[in-house]
Formats: sequence, structure tokens, C-alpha cells
Amino acid sequence: MQTSGIILAGGFSSRFGQDKGLLQLGGKPLIKHVLDSIQKIVDEKIIVVSLGTQAEKYAKIGGSGCKVLVDSTELHGPLPGALTGFEAASGEYSLLLPCDTPFVSPAVLSLLVELCINRNAAIPRWPNCYTEPLQAVYRTMPAAEAATEALCTGEVNMQAMVNKLLGIRYVSTLVIEQLDNELRTFFNINTPLDLKKAKTMLNQYGDEKLQKG
Repeated sequence: MQTSGIILAGGFSSRFGQDKGLLQLGGKPLIKHVLDSIQKIVDEKIIVVSLGTQAEKYAKIGGSGCKVLVDSTELHGPLPGALTGFEAASGEYSLLLPCDTPFVSPAVLSLLVELCINRNAAIPRWPNCYTEPLQAVYRTMPAAEAATEALCTGEVNMQAMVNKLLGIRYVSTLVIEQLDNELRTFFNINTPLDLKKAKTMLNQYGDEKLQKG
């Protein structure tokens, strides 16, 4: 079973004035933390960006073994980028992640990949029923079809795609908490304050411990 890793890095953050994936944390870009976390889990790595100028920068970070694709659609939001990744992925399953979650847990990701086998998706879900469709695993072909269908009706958010998928396995965060007791895997960086907090977390726990989840 082949698994592709798709990282969405197309957004430009007005709060930071640059791509979030290029922000430095612990001496390396945020996206490099994510790439390192999926290194032993996926068979191929794909980064999806919005502009050619972004592609050059991310290609240097990803290295020769990483595909960098430019989402050429005029639509905004994560779903068009996800579809670009799904269409290029060679794996039967695709692990989808944002570029701004530096503490994503390899143990959690491995669990999601395992739980997606023979399903169309494995998606984390909180007790309040909020889901994490951008830190989930999808069967590639059905996900691409659902994403295309959603975009054809003008819907650009991930939930629109999820709503069109059958055979979803929702994974409680209470289960995930057994592997990542502080659920740092879901911590994403949206503001300068988040980045400052991430630096504190990195100093407190250490990069190696966080990468192990």
C-alpha cells in the first residue's frame, strides 16, 4: 500500500507578511518540521503552493525527493489545493496536512493511515463534533472525485468534500490523546503570538520528543 503526503502551503499570511510555511522555528522553516514528521510514513511528498515564486523556495526546502505543485485555479481556500495534490498523488491513500502545524505527531499520523485502510477517509473528531479535515488521511481517488464535485458547485471548503464522501472513519481525539497527551499535533500557527508560544513549546519539550508525538 502506497501513501502520499500532501502539504498545503499556498496561503499568504497577512499577519506575518510572508508565507507561514517559511517562518523559522528552531532553526528551520515550519514546513520542514511537517516534512520531517512524515518522512517515515509516506512514500512520496507533495507540496502544493499558489505561485511559481513560492514553488522555487519550497523546492529548495523539500529537496529532490519532493514534488512541488502550483495550484493554477483561481479559487481560494484549501480544497482547490487539496484537489491539486490528490490528482498528482500516486499513492492509494493520501495524508493531507497544512504547512503550519510544526508539532504534528508521526504516531498519530501513522494511526490515521492504518485506520483509513478500506475506508475513504480517517478524520480526527473532537468531542464537540468539530473535525480536523486538514489533518486526515483520504483514499486518493474517491477524495479527488468528491473534491471535484464540490468545486463544480462552487464550494471551496474541505467540509464540502467530506460531505460527499461515504465510508468515513472518524477518530476521536480522546483516542489520539493516548498517543499525544497534550494534543500538540493540532497546534497550528496563525499569529505572531502562536509562533512565540511554539518557540516556548519547542524549548520546553525538545524537537525530538515533539516529533515523536
